Amino acid sequence: MTTTLAPRSLRSCLGRFATGVVVVTFDGPDGPRGITVNSFTSVSTEPPLVLVSVARRARSHDALAGRPFCVNVLGAEQEPIARQFAGAAGDPAVWVEGAAIPHLAGMLAHLECRPWRNYDGGDHTLFLGEVVDFDYRDGAALGFHTSAFTSIAESQLGIEDLI
Repeated sequence: MTTTLAPRSLRSCLGRFATGVVVVTFDGPDGPRGITVNSFTSVSTEPPLVLVSVARRARSHDALAGRPFCVNVLGAEQEPIARQFAGAAGDPAVWVEGAAIPHLAGMLAHLECRPWRNYDGGDHTLFLGEVVDFDYRDGAALGFHTSAFTSIAESQLGIEDLI
């Protein structure tokens, strides 16, 4: 099947890949800030690196550059938080008091990162962070597939049990 590389069509094609949903938080010039992202991946365990891809046109893009950040992995019940940090109105976020890097309370997981490298990714910037602290809990994850939120059921046997 041949398709032109029209941005909208390409986005529809890429949307067939299901992802998790995270909110990247950091200390901005005016206090804690965050942005909803679905382009997040682990990169390395030695050193412990993760990557988030942020659109250059995103309001938080420039403020994130060079700052420590936290990747907050959302649970299936936290869709309103994803929508809030994507720009929709909602209840105010609940921040963890006294955290070294601002992060949200009650997340499925969080990874505190110090900036490691940034790379040009076309209309995005690829921010790599070195994980300095993390925590997690059990539960279903919030997913994103074909431009819609979905629930990703908690597995009974994770990959960590297979290795």
